[in-house]
Amino acid sequence: MSVVSSKYKTVKPDEVKVWFKAASVNDFPKDGGACVKYKDLQIAVFNFKRLNKWFACQNLSPEKGEMVLSRGMIGDHKGIPMVACPLHKKTFSLETGENLNGDIEPIATYPIKIEKENVYIGFSE
Repeated sequence: MSVVSSKYKTVKPDEVKVWFKAASVNDFPKDGGACVKYKDLQIAVFNFKRLNKWFACQNLSPEKGEMVLSRGMIGDHKGIPMVACPLHKKTFSLETGENLNGDIEPIATYPIKIEKENVYIGFSE
């Protein structure tokens, strides 16, 4: 059973109206994730050091409704950067949010940028 929260919606780069300063780049583990809060949303931020890229997505696991994705393992699936939910091992693309197992709804993803050693997440509100 999939638990979907309507408050999480993917934001495309051209939809960004607000850049939220999440934290310093030094506050995030290399090749791992951490959770930040924006309004009533929990956002998982990943420093994918091996690819020299950053990603942001909802922290809510859509399968059981637990706030755990920031603690998931990151890697790649056929060249697609992904995160595996630490509870149920469902995998999601960090680029599009697509469920790579194909059996539950995608997760929301957010644009991210690094400026002056700070991490910013893009929101459409």
